[in-house]
Amino acid sequence: MIDPPAPTPLRGGARPLQGGARLPVRPDAGRFLVLLVVFVCAACGLVYELELVALATYLIGDSVTQASVVLSVMVFAMGLGSLLAKRLRCRAAVGFGVVEAALALIGGCSALVLYAAFAWLGEARYALVGFSLAIGVLIGAEIPLLMTLIQRASRRAGREQDAAGTVADLFAADYVGALVGGLAFPFLLLPWLGQLTGALLTGAVNAVAGGALVLWLFRHDLSARARWWLLVANLTVLAVLATATALAGDFEAAARRAVYGEPVRVAVRTGMQEVVLTGAQHGTLDLFLDGRLRLSGRAGERYQGALVRPAMRGPHARVLILGGGDGLAAREVLRYPGVRSVTLVERDPGMVRLARTDPALAALNGQVYRDARLHVAYADAFVWLRSAAHGDYDVIVSDLSDPGTTPSAKLYSQEFYGLAAGALADGGRIAVHAGPLAQRSRVFWTVDSTMRAAGLATVPYRAPGLSDCGFVLAARGTPPRLGTGAVSVEDRRLRGLPESTLVRPRYAE
Repeated sequence: MIDPPAPTPLRGGARPLQGGARLPVRPDAGRFLVLLVVFVCAACGLVYELELVALATYLIGDSVTQASVVLSVMVFAMGLGSLLAKRLRCRAAVGFGVVEAALALIGGCSALVLYAAFAWLGEARYALVGFSLAIGVLIGAEIPLLMTLIQRASRRAGREQDAAGTVADLFAADYVGALVGGLAFPFLLLPWLGQLTGALLTGAVNAVAGGALVLWLFRHDLSARARWWLLVANLTVLAVLATATALAGDFEAAARRAVYGEPVRVAVRTGMQEVVLTGAQHGTLDLFLDGRLRLSGRAGERYQGALVRPAMRGPHARVLILGGGDGLAAREVLRYPGVRSVTLVERDPGMVRLARTDPALAALNGQVYRDARLHVAYADAFVWLRSAAHGDYDVIVSDLSDPGTTPSAKLYSQEFYGLAAGALADGGRIAVHAGPLAQRSRVFWTVDSTMRAAGLATVPYRAPGLSDCGFVLAARGTPPRLGTGAVSVEDRRLRGLPESTLVRPRYAE
């Protein structure tokens, strides 16, 4: 059993825990309230953790790396925090109050400071590691202090519970709280409040729960001076969080201007991604998805033409577009005579809704969603292809997110291209955006080799006017013909491209 320390005088105004100290509620109720605060603190701690991962992925990219950095640093820091908290066990109440006030402030403001570092300093990695370390230390310090407090509540309830029983109760509440926090973040906080306000609200909940436990339930363990300083600290934290919440909208607008370089005209979170539109005219409109440029009005027509036109040589009555919720690929396809039906598979209804209703984007896509030949299916492209009819399409246009990132990996896999090949009719073609040629040549050639591994005959190509965009045209059986306006990347007579992009690397064989 964890015994309380000897009742010696303490520095800082805290009183030693004693079994006979009074609680303002019945002992059973006091023990329950301690476990309830364990539950709340665990939920808040996991929200901080997920918030850091989500925002780091949004700002820096590569979700696997960011999650690994945050999780590994936080787990290490939690162990460090547990060791440091051993010195506070003799003054567990005041120690827990200080830890929760600091955690509420640092965790609640972490997303805001991380976003500011990226927007104005151009670098968020150091801030990410710093917040992961600080939050991990404070979360780790909670467990020893809460264990001491719950033992005290158990003694007042007449339950001389051993250490194993105390650990079981505490971790049961901790794990259930983590479950609730893990589910609340993606389904409630993120879609309803956003990343910044969600983190600030979580900090406020954390401060209220920790402050109430210490200042009310264990107030007799604190001196008058300790109670006063903890009250001031918690009220200050809540005031800072409330002020930051009130200014979050203005801050986010200023940060977006710093990130995107132009006034942001539309910024919406659809539930699946953040969509930002800058510019209001045909030539200046830029579309960003989760902070990454997806479409530039200045180059959008050339890009879509390079993706669609080579695939439309030959039969093209039935066309399948995977992705392309902005409507630009569909606009390009529907320009061709003989197109009878176009099926567009888009996972995000919010993107399609914006492409229908935003005046500038709707003008850019030619009001394509008003065309009766276009049918929209809201689904993940991989899942949708599994149920697609065999040999149903003459042309497939893959207008998906860039290859080489973790979220899009399955959409550039051999299984995915095998499903796409099965949906092609005899003589059908599939066109894929395969990423930058010079900047990420390995990714480009990996897409090409993966399509060949799925049984497709490929022709990698680029288009004049698009300095670093690579595409792959493929068909079952005989390699398709590119036609005019596209040049095979394997043509050694090309000029203006690095030699490394003209020769297929050995790893692609």
